[in-house]
Amino acid sequence: MLPRVGDSLSFLYADVVRIVQDDTGVCAETTSADGDITRVYLPTSALSCVLLGPGTSITQPAMTTFARHGTTVVSSGSGGVRCYSSTVSDALTTRWLEHQVHQWSDPERRLAVARQMYIKRFNVPVPPTASLNTLRGLEGQRVKSLYKHLAQQHRIARFRRNYDPAAWDDQDPVNRALSSANTCLYGIVHAALVALGCSPALGFVHQGKQHAMVYDVADLYKAELTIPLAFSLHDTPNPEGMARRGFREGLRLFKLLPRIVTDVQSLLSPDEVQPAPDGQSVQLVNLWDPEVGSVPAGVNYAGRLDSLDGVDLDDPAPDGDVADLRPTP
Repeated sequence: MLPRVGDSLSFLYADVVRIVQDDTGVCAETTSADGDITRVYLPTSALSCVLLGPGTSITQPAMTTFARHGTTVVSSGSGGVRCYSSTVSDALTTRWLEHQVHQWSDPERRLAVARQMYIKRFNVPVPPTASLNTLRGLEGQRVKSLYKHLAQQHRIARFRRNYDPAAWDDQDPVNRALSSANTCLYGIVHAALVALGCSPALGFVHQGKQHAMVYDVADLYKAELTIPLAFSLHDTPNPEGMARRGFREGLRLFKLLPRIVTDVQSLLSPDEVQPAPDGQSVQLVNLWDPEVGSVPAGVNYAGRLDSLDGVDLDDPAPDGDVADLRPTP
């Protein structure tokens, strides 16, 4: 199961296997009842993210190879519906994280991204002058209308969204199924953000929790994916389990991964929505410059600078501050 997201961005999900490194490469092993071992070799250089599901073990040499190839490894629930932990390679580019921080750190840019998130959810034109308060009101109206429509479709007398972990068993089947399906959605969104190198904590609509960005992105798909699924399970004896299995059916989550990546990229950088030709890995770090943006690192710039803020570097400095900048013989 290897859906492509871009030229160099792909996800692989594995469960009930042992991932090891041998003389040939990294492989996933399974052992039959007769003791026969079956090996499937993994294209480590083509993988950006590996999701390890239940029943999976991995050796340290295999982890080292993934790190060397810039592959993010995520420990997930069955079908990728939870994101428990992750290891990010130091070769992973910070490009999308920098876009995220750039947009998040300025109130006007953050507002623009939040507005685009609401527009994506509505899929209708919204006045550019609409405030977030107005957009929140529009969101509430559309979600309420959707609840009403689905309740009528499934002949449910009355529905009101309620999430109370302290009284979980007292909630109706639709609420329990919806909470369970949303948790599945959060897991796959979290994995996609980690694979991109974004921060799950820096949200544009939500804030104050480590999963704020996860909630932002997941909200884009609830009306299409989790809400209709939850209402279809209104009369099942085990709505939570059925919601999890129904959400995983037909590799639904993995088909969603490319869409999540594309949507996040378009939100954070509308003019740069395609992955770079060289993929996720970067071999060299650059230096930040407020005028040109980025300059090469690993370069001695001493010969390109004659003075510092009008101070001649060849003159001795009384306090040593400027003299400290001169290269040591």
